[in-house]
Amino acid sequence: MRNDIRQLWQRYESDELNAENAGDAYETLDAFLDALEAGEIRAAEKHGGAWEANEWVKQGILLNFGLRNTEGREYGDVTYYDVLPLRETDDLPERGTRNTPDGTVLRRGAHIGSNCIMMSPSFVNVGASVGDGTLVDSCNTVGSCAQIGANVKLGANTLIGGVLEPVENTPVIVEDDVTLGAGCRVTSGFVVGEGSIVGENTLLTPRIPVYDLVDEEILYGHLPANRRAFTRFVESRLGDHDLFDGGAYKPAVVALDVEDDTLEQVEREEALR
Repeated sequence: MRNDIRQLWQRYESDELNAENAGDAYETLDAFLDALEAGEIRAAEKHGGAWEANEWVKQGILLNFGLRNTEGREYGDVTYYDVLPLRETDDLPERGTRNTPDGTVLRRGAHIGSNCIMMSPSFVNVGASVGDGTLVDSCNTVGSCAQIGANVKLGANTLIGGVLEPVENTPVIVEDDVTLGAGCRVTSGFVVGEGSIVGENTLLTPRIPVYDLVDEEILYGHLPANRRAFTRFVESRLGDHDLFDGGAYKPAVVALDVEDDTLEQVEREEALR
């Protein structure tokens, strides 16, 4: 499949292949989407302790946009227009996963693990992977190609950003056993280390520094494993400007060790799963 996608991409890039003459490509593209949904292929994987994008997988996703025409499709009583249909969900109950009505939207090519809970309204985009036992709470968005680990809790109104372009860029990664509080935002390929607990309304993006008080260093683009993180404000270099009476401040993320009482507050209830 990797070779087939790469060959299709070369033909597409050279303008040999387009949505009008791609009939011979759809069998490959449909099989590719099936493999994404089954978790057999992923947009990013961890190698040697570092996450790397699978460029060919992201190319395959982009081909599914570039080689398909927009069509009218039915969802309930609504006609919507898109190049991709929504994902079939008949496989969810046999794996103990449930999605509540009527606004849990899973786009074609999204992988949902076993024993997951998808609360309404929520949206999981193409190429995203949601691990076993994970809770996607109300008003959540899991963007394209985002990789969410096992036993993760995404608090209500959480936004996980998507990364499709450039194809070599690593998408947002939330590793196993992470808890993101309500209103968190994780964008632009940020990596949240396993076992971390992030406070409500925290913005995690490579442009905002992480002050890791455990190892006493300033980090960009990732939160180490087993940290308790929250937003604070630090002085900005704009503070010297005359317009900022009393100084100017910018957001930062502070990371501490996870404590036992914090773990108790985010303990998962097995009965829910």
